[in-house]
Amino acid sequence: MGKTGETKPLAQNKKASHDYFIEETYECGMVLTGTEIKSVRKGKANIGDSFATIRNGEAFVHNMHISPFEQGNRSNPEDPTRTRKLLMKKFEIKKLLGAAKQQGYAIVPLKVYIRNGYAKLLIGLGKGKKMYDKRETDAKRDATRDIQRALRERQKVAR
Repeated sequence: MGKTGETKPLAQNKKASHDYFIEETYECGMVLTGTEIKSVRKGKANIGDSFATIRNGEAFVHNMHISPFEQGNRSNPEDPTRTRKLLMKKFEIKKLLGAAKQQGYAIVPLKVYIRNGYAKLLIGLGKGKKMYDKRETDAKRDATRDIQRALRERQKVAR
């Protein structure tokens, strides 16, 4: 397992694409303490209920659950859902802050992965979907699935 660009997602927020139109994505590092990185590498992270905020020119992720490492020692953090600082460039934070202050926009964590040996969090700037948008998205997905299924059946018959 080398350190060259591993990007297999260790945790994903599948509800994000259902609840938001993701307009922009940003990759940022995370400040982890103790044995948290070992738990993240094992896939013991959950970002289903998490959200990101910007305070005092710094980005933070809240409610991200990283389970304590089983073989850990006293360097295991006490609170698995503590607020963690995100590492981003200053101009990205300012751009994200300006967009997030608009009505209906939120900063949503999308997935956690390892790149070049470092834990990364992909966050997206999302605009909240209304109920009719969600139904429309589901209908489009079902239609494309039916089309693909019909094409596969047609190819099987042609053989």
